[in-house]
Amino acid sequence: MTTGKIQHGAQILIAIILAVAALSVASSVFAPVAFALFIIALVWPLQRGLQSVLPKLLALAISVALMVVAFAAFGSLIVWAFGRVGRWVVSDAARFQLFYDQITTWLEGHGIAVAGVWSENFNMSWILRTAQTLTSRLNSTMSFWLVVLVYVILGLLEVDDFGRKLRAMRNRGTGEVLFRGSAATASKIRRYMLVRTLMSVITGLLVWGFATLVGLPLAAEWGFIAFSLNYIPFLGPLVATVFPTVFAMTQFGSWQAVVAVFACLNLIQFIVGSYIEPRVAGSALSISPATVLFSVFFWSYLWGVFGAFIGVPITIAFLTFCAQHPSSLWLAELFGSPGKDAPPFTT
Repeated sequence: MTTGKIQHGAQILIAIILAVAALSVASSVFAPVAFALFIIALVWPLQRGLQSVLPKLLALAISVALMVVAFAAFGSLIVWAFGRVGRWVVSDAARFQLFYDQITTWLEGHGIAVAGVWSENFNMSWILRTAQTLTSRLNSTMSFWLVVLVYVILGLLEVDDFGRKLRAMRNRGTGEVLFRGSAATASKIRRYMLVRTLMSVITGLLVWGFATLVGLPLAAEWGFIAFSLNYIPFLGPLVATVFPTVFAMTQFGSWQAVVAVFACLNLIQFIVGSYIEPRVAGSALSISPATVLFSVFFWSYLWGVFGAFIGVPITIAFLTFCAQHPSSLWLAELFGSPGKDAPPFTT
């Protein structure tokens, strides 16, 4: 009996390892599908409302057009904010060079040779390789979003048919679990994005207010950068903290002021990103804060930045489906809490 349990556990472990390896190796296949399902969950209420008064194809065209406009507007604002920062760096290059010379002199005075390391690692060939990498990443990102858009269009057309197929399944129990789990997952993902957007707005406003208060240039741009990057947990807040700190180093002559700017920006990101947001999201979505943090690290390891963004919604879906059936309910109880809105399925 014990041997059978060990073998069964080993088989489950091997299956999990193989599934994770497949998700990592075939990320170009699975990641667009996961993102498309995520977007469908967000857009479907609009599509359903429109097609109740308009022809289905016309409602689909309007929904997709609004989605594309929203993504384009958000992307344009990101380009505007980072573009303004880039132009400021170019126009203030002399001050940055002076700051770099001062840092180099101070480090070399303490026995740390920086100039040689810089010339060996950050030369023209490194710049060309970096530019080629960025260009390749941009092309792959555009291809990724085109594939996602196709999946979204096809998925929105089939949501109603998929629901009818689930209701008509011969195995009524499985159909009920899948149908109710899909509906609960979509609802929770919309709530998650609402919470995350609220936290991003709070972060952006606090960063903008702080930058304005201390007289840091490009306060509005820093606020929007903090708002947009907050959608990427951990990595985004890190970038949104480091960049303004570098600017503060060149704008303020006092090291105490630079340390204060760095500390205050990190305090804002820590309170909102690492304390308030995980607890609000975990409470509203029946997920423990530790599970929220683990999801970000795990899926970013598998799929990079895209995985960091969509990791929590994937975990929401997994735990929501687990809460629908007694055989997997223990997973939802262990890593979260099923909650009143997701009662387990009973036969």
